This record gives sequence, C-alpha cells and structure tokens, in this order.
Amino acid sequence: MSKPALFRFFSKYLLRCRSKYRLPVGPPNWLKYLFVIFLLSVIGTLIKPTSVQAQLDKAIQIIDSRLTPGLNHIYLIQNLKSGQTLSVYVNGLSGNIDPIIALFSAEEDVEILSEEYNRLVSDAIQAGNDPVVAMNEAANKVFLIWDDDSGSGYDAAFEYRIPKNGDFRLLVTNPPLNQGAGDYQLLIGINAPSVYKGEGSPTGDTIAFLDQSITGMESSVEEITDTLTPEKQSTFYSLHDIKPGSTLYAYVEPISGDLIPTLFLKDYGGKTIRVGNLFGDQTTANLQYTFDELGVDYYLEVSGCQLCDQAKNGEFQLQVGLNEPEVLTGKAEPIGSLVLDLPTIVGIGVKIDQISDVDQRSENYSVVANVVMEWNDPEYAFSPDTCICNLKTFTGNNFNDFVTEVEGKWPEFSILNQQGNRWTQNKIAAVKPDGSATYLERFSTTLQAPDFNFRQFPFDRQDFYVRILSVFPSEFYQFLDSEGRSSFGEQLGEEEWRVTGYETFIDTYQDTRSRYNFHFWAERNLTFYIVRFFVPLGLIITVSWVTFFLKDYTRRIEVTTGNLLLFIAWSFSISNDLPRLGYLTFMDTIMITTFFISVIVVVFNVILKRLEVTGKEGIAFKIDNYTIWIYPLAYVLAIITSVVTFFGSIT
Repeated sequence: MSKPALFRFFSKYLLRCRSKYRLPVGPPNWLKYLFVIFLLSVIGTLIKPTSVQAQLDKAIQIIDSRLTPGLNHIYLIQNLKSGQTLSVYVNGLSGNIDPIIALFSAEEDVEILSEEYNRLVSDAIQAGNDPVVAMNEAANKVFLIWDDDSGSGYDAAFEYRIPKNGDFRLLVTNPPLNQGAGDYQLLIGINAPSVYKGEGSPTGDTIAFLDQSITGMESSVEEITDTLTPEKQSTFYSLHDIKPGSTLYAYVEPISGDLIPTLFLKDYGGKTIRVGNLFGDQTTANLQYTFDELGVDYYLEVSGCQLCDQAKNGEFQLQVGLNEPEVLTGKAEPIGSLVLDLPTIVGIGVKIDQISDVDQRSENYSVVANVVMEWNDPEYAFSPDTCICNLKTFTGNNFNDFVTEVEGKWPEFSILNQQGNRWTQNKIAAVKPDGSATYLERFSTTLQAPDFNFRQFPFDRQDFYVRILSVFPSEFYQFLDSEGRSSFGEQLGEEEWRVTGYETFIDTYQDTRSRYNFHFWAERNLTFYIVRFFVPLGLIITVSWVTFFLKDYTRRIEVTTGNLLLFIAWSFSISNDLPRLGYLTFMDTIMITTFFISVIVVVFNVILKRLEVTGKEGIAFKIDNYTIWIYPLAYVLAIITSVVTFFGSIT
C-alpha cells in the first residue's frame, strides 16, 4: 500500500471516530503523537530495503565439471548478503571421485590458507594424532564450513548462513588420502533448502564461477620418444579430453635416422584439423590449436613426410602441451597432468592345466588353459557408494555390457595359432573402484604347431607356442608379461611328452599389434621307443649276426630275407605317426641303414651260396670269416655317422 493511500485510510478512520464518539475537531496532542508513531512503524514494515527483500529470493545453479588427481577447483561466489543461506551439494557422476567441499572468505589468501592447513596437519601428526583426525581438525580451523560425506553415499553437502556481506570462495577437491578422478555435478543455491538434499532445478542465476585467477587454465607438458620403421611409417597418439578454451601445442623433432616428420591433429572421425610440415620444408614439425568446445577423441599422428623423396625412418621425440607455447620450440619442461592418452599396459599370463593331445601328423596340439589379464582403465572407475561394494564382478558376457555402458573398450584378444573354435568354459572379470580390472578365462582349444621339427625323431625336442594377439593396435593396448602368472598345472595328462621348460616374451606382430608368447618345449618319453623299437631292432640285428656262424647259406638267406620284410613293415608302422615330411629323420636313417645292410647281407649270402654250388667252398669260407666282424662293425659305423649327422656329436 502506497504512502498517500495510507494517509487517506487513516483520515477516514479518524473522521468516523470523531463523529461516533463526538470527539473535538482538533485531536489532543497525545493522540497526534501516537498516530505518528503507529504510522511510521507501518511504513517501515511495508517499505523494507530492497537488499533485505533480495534475501528472500531463491537462486539455484548447476555446474558440471571433471576432477583429476592433484587438481583443485576453486569457485568464486560474489555479493552474498548477510542472512542469506548458502546451500551446496556435490555428487560424483563417474569414476571414483569422492568430493570434499569447503567454504572460505575471498579475502583469504589461498596460498597462506594452504600453508596454515598443512602446518596444522603436520603439527598434529608429530604430536601423535591420527592423520585423518588431524586433517579434519585442521579443516575445522581454516575453513568457515566444510564437508565430506553429508550427502547420499560419498556426496558432500552443507548449509551455511552468511554472517555478513561479502565474497566467498568454494573449494571442490579430493580427499588427500584418496585421490580419485571423475565427473561431478555442483548444485549450489541461495535460500534454496532443497539443494542441501541434492534437489532443485536451476533458476538461470549465476551464483558461482570457476576462479581463473587462482585455478587458471591448466598447463601441462608431456614428452615421449618413438620410432618409425619401413614396416611402420606412421603412428598416432590419443589425447585426453581437452577443455574449451585450452590451446594444444605439439612439436616433433627427429633424433636419429633420416626422418623428416609430418604432424597431424585429427578429430574423432579422422578429419585433419591442423597439420605441421606437410611439404617437408623443415626438419621439425609443430602445430597449435585452440578448442572452442570440449575436445573428445582427438589424436595426433606422426608420419614421415609424405611429399618428400627422403626415407621416412628413424627415432623421434614428441612434445605435447596445453596452454604452454614454449612447446613449439621443443624446449618446454614436462609439467602438470598427462596430455596424451598413452597405450594401456595389460599384464597377461597363461597357465596350461592340461595337454589333452599332440597330433604329430596334423602338427597341432590341444590344451585346457587359463588366460589372466590385468589393466587399469579410468573409464571403469566407480564410487563404492553407488553399489555399497569395493569390487564389481561380471560373468559371461556381462562384462561386455558393462564396457558398453561406460562407453569404453577392453583389451580383446585372439589366439593367433588357434585352429577351430575356442571353447570357453567360464570367464569372469572383476573391477575395482579406481578402474583396475582383472579378466580370467578358462578355455580349451586346438593350437597349431608349425614349428615342429622331426629330424631327431624320436630323440627330438619340440617347441610349442600359445600366441595371444591384441585385437586393437599397439597405440591402444600393449601387453606386458605378468610375473608369476604363466605356469603349468601339476598334472598335464600327456604321457608321451615330458615338458622340460618354458619361457614367455612379448613382441609386436607385423609392427602393429602387441603379442604375448608362451613358449614351452617338451621331449618324448623314450621308454616306449626303447622297448618297442630299439630293443627289438637290436635283437633282430643280433639274430642276423648269429646266423653268420652257420655255414648253411640257404638258411641264412631265409633269415635275412625275413628280416628285410620285417623292417619294411616296421617302416610303414612308424611312418603313420608322422606327417609326410620333406626330410629324413633320425629314425628314417636307422631304418634305411638296417634295410640297406639287410639287402647287402641277402645279396652276400646268395653270392656265397653261388660259390658253394660252383665248388668254390674254400673261397666262400675265407670271405665269410671276415664278414662275421664286418657285419656288426658296419652297424656301429652307420649309427655313429647318423648320430653325428643329426646331433652333432655322440655325447
């Protein structure tokens, strides 16, 4: 009600009172004074200052951002009025972020405040206090108000009534002992009680903004070295998400070889955004680009100069930075957080539980094995309060669903020397809050063994491999041999072969993808061959030699001819165990030698019989006396020659 209206209202009221109660025309002085006091109090109530009225206005703002380990976000809140209630709620949207929020006056020097906090914590710890308790007590002393877990789960929230007009700063950070990473949402309100519960819709008001004077534009510099080869003439490096307004700088300089580098910046679709040294005019390449919006899935590609005649091979150094122009000179010092999303290192191991079959003719073998993989991917990170757990487990294909849900990927693999299907018996994946993942798969399959070499059969030592190949290029995943993860089971179940050793190593397949190799070697159990082959062979040769003491050449011809047929049958029996080789084995040599000597003996006995029939028994007997010692000596010499030929020595 306006002031003139108030006067009209009270004038009419006094006239009615005067006529009803027959008051004098002129009111007494005391009534005049009472009326003035009443009038002033009503006017003072109705026309409060606009600043007080503003205290009753509600404002809500929502800010989305991302926090990484070691990074603090400080927001400036200006022009808060005495009596207003400031409500703040921060919840993690992804990753394993556990936000802490704290409010302090904008008049406080941030560096001095930080030093005071550290001093209080240090003094308390030296006094024997628990570090966590010490940090909480220090926060109570240096901040106006702070909170860790007053919201739902690990969310942080507080309400604070502003004691006096002024500007304030809001700190959003990680706990000192639990540095997480992830996206968060800051809900901040003035005179909005629902914000303290994590509720409320934005009103369009700007309450807080990131204080660039303190936080500043994040500066980072990273440096790596790599090599281009004739087989791999280009490579690329994924970039972490880049905030709007940040400027990317990159510089490439050759270290060895005759490389003339070209540098490309490309977006998620492979479109070239910037290029440096395209025509090879310089011996180095550099570029810069300012992001107007969030840069997601951008990458840098380094290649040899595509328009030059010079060779494109050699080692190079790549320097990449955010908001650090000195990178363009190649002389910037590495600082800050990582810029490049470097390949994920995947620890891998294989344990072979059973060797179910070794098929020599097909040159393959069957195994039951387990593959274990360990890696860390920030995309998998989660806050334990979202599931009230410190470990997520997935069986079957559920892990694929989880990876799809977080819009990530995992180090999928194939077994390079696999033949046919890989029958998965079970698979399980476990993910920790920080994104550390472990994958276990138990499977059975048949593996090719092209490295079999039967030259020394049956004294041969064969090489067996399990070769696991990354599906993604080495720019995304690189295998690392996990110490202690590769081994054999206690009962392999293979009777013919005896495993004598193994090794594991990592290489790059065709210079593009990382490959894990489990190499083991095995020797045959010789009991079978000694009992079933060498002992009978020795007995047969001995029987053949004993016949030389007979002077009945006809009987000798019958015995040696029978042995010849036996050796032929034996040769066919042994050949069924091996593929049709293009070379001779040690066993082949022994069989051919015995076969050849047996043929010579048959021919020799026929000659002696011929001499006997023609009346030259004396010559036959004389020759026969020498052959009794030549026969075994021929076998000894043949065996020694075969051993030296196939094994290098007789020791």
